[in-house]
Amino acid sequence: MKTALPTPAAPLKIGTRGSPLALAQAHETRDRLAVAFDLPPEAFVIVVIKTTGDDAALIAKDTALKTLGGKGLFTKEIEEQLRRGDIDIAVHSMKDMPVLQPAGLVLDCYLPREDVRDAFVSPGLSGWDGLPQGAVAGTSSLRRRAQLLNRRPDLTVVEFRGNVQTRLQKLDEGIADCTFLAMAGLNRLGRTDVPATPIEPEQMLPAIAQGAIGIERRSNDTRVAGMLAAIHDTPTGQRLAAERAFLTALDGSCETPIAGLAELSGGSLRLRGEVLRPDGSEAIADDRSCPIEDGAALGTEMARDLLDRAGPGFFDWRR
Repeated sequence: MKTALPTPAAPLKIGTRGSPLALAQAHETRDRLAVAFDLPPEAFVIVVIKTTGDDAALIAKDTALKTLGGKGLFTKEIEEQLRRGDIDIAVHSMKDMPVLQPAGLVLDCYLPREDVRDAFVSPGLSGWDGLPQGAVAGTSSLRRRAQLLNRRPDLTVVEFRGNVQTRLQKLDEGIADCTFLAMAGLNRLGRTDVPATPIEPEQMLPAIAQGAIGIERRSNDTRVAGMLAAIHDTPTGQRLAAERAFLTALDGSCETPIAGLAELSGGSLRLRGEVLRPDGSEAIADDRSCPIEDGAALGTEMARDLLDRAGPGFFDWRR
């Protein structure tokens, strides 16, 4: 049976956060669907949904995400509207997504992955090696904080939230000497003006699923499932299967500094993973390869082995 396609009179409703990056990701999703099914832009409506994580007062106060409740801060309100049927699909940055989906929702469509690397952002420097002793780095990421302190324990790390413009303004105000962003976000926004230097994964392993866009739908919506299948990027899905299995077996919340990256070469998948203490005092890492189809199993196995190596006292700070 032929899929009933959206029309300007009955458009597909795309739910997203309202940040410039979230909107860019929603527009990319709309454009890919429009091309795949030869539809006009008017056959889609982008619905902006404010989430708890978008609260301007909390951003201004640089409140830590862990304190506020973790990754669900950026998804809860969107997923509620998706479950109610107010929107047809939800577009997410995959690094913000909890590992478990709410009942009735499924996340099985990924767009081609962007640059996975972190970016060091500073007006006059191209890397943290150039920071003077005791310099101040700003980040809201528990992972980046731990990795930075592991490499440069002399630095002071402060909470630093907001979009690209907000963070650049904070740098101008002298709140910090540097900050960190995702290269993927800068590329999607076309922000070549930002004084950013890519950090290779060998120096700073990125967040799980960094650079990937995921599209969530209702599990019983076969019409949408058929449409999303046309734009799903299989290699990205294979990489995220390994990374998110690694995350799930370790700790799917925002409370543990975890990094991971899967890469494909021929029929093989290489997975690198790292787990750290929040103060950067200890980091445990692994690097393995397997056939692509075994990526999820490798992610789980690697996580379990890292937990064994960490020992019973490694996570005592979470109590």
